[in-house]
Amino acid sequence: MSEPKVVLITGCAKGGIGYEYCKAFAEQNCNVFASDISNRMSDLTDIQSTQFETLELDVTSDESVGKAVDFVISRCGKIDILINNAGIASTGPLAELPLDAIKKAYEINALGQLRMVQRVVPHMVAQGKGCIVNIGSVVGKVPTPWAGSYCASKAYVHAISHSLRVELRPFNIDVVLVHPGAIRSNFGSNAMEKLRDYDWKIYRDFKDAIAARARASQNDKSTDATVFARHVARKVLSSNPPKMITFGHMTGLTNILSWSPLWERVEEIFAKEEYFAKSSTRQMSLSMVVLNV
Repeated sequence: MSEPKVVLITGCAKGGIGYEYCKAFAEQNCNVFASDISNRMSDLTDIQSTQFETLELDVTSDESVGKAVDFVISRCGKIDILINNAGIASTGPLAELPLDAIKKAYEINALGQLRMVQRVVPHMVAQGKGCIVNIGSVVGKVPTPWAGSYCASKAYVHAISHSLRVELRPFNIDVVLVHPGAIRSNFGSNAMEKLRDYDWKIYRDFKDAIAARARASQNDKSTDATVFARHVARKVLSSNPPKMITFGHMTGLTNILSWSPLWERVEEIFAKEEYFAKSSTRQMSLSMVVLNV
């Protein structure tokens, strides 16, 4: 019987997709190290078992990342799979969204993943193999209005994943890029909570459209997070992990849009003056259709 895989997962608080990743990999007999920031550690208490260990990990901190990785190595002697899942929403018009908010999203969603990679890769090189799973998004390929900061941070993840795949191939380290679609989780409610901090001025007449974008991934058709996580776990643990995993509600449409002139037409429609008219029902309806990703 083969030795269980050791999996380190970031961003595992209950209610998020990371929590479901933990359960999905444990179902496949992996030793799972579930991590999150200090004020969310209480959300991990009910997943502790013989297959789980929990640890504090802040992906924005070199010290925290180093301690977490060293802890896993001290316990197991290896890290077979890193799931770079930690991330936050960043909703709002780029012309008004505070730069501090944009920097925070970039630090967590983008540099946080690279910080983890840089600390884990030396151990994977030493053990002669490994797998890094970076969580991107369909909006990293098809950016949408009112979420440009988030889209850009995920586009960064896509770019570094493709580069890392080539750079790490000589060391027998796989790099898998995940493109989730609309997955049911607490992501929308967290995004809505952040919006309360902002008092839009230029875009005050579009606060309803901005709020709709914040909760757009959470609707009746969103893919169940358990189903999504199990799909990803099976793919990652296969003998030949794919370069990319695209799964979830709306992924088919966004794949088409990413290659289609239609997306340019949508951008032109948004730019037309009538869609920026005050209290425009038409503008809101288009937002709901296009931004439902």
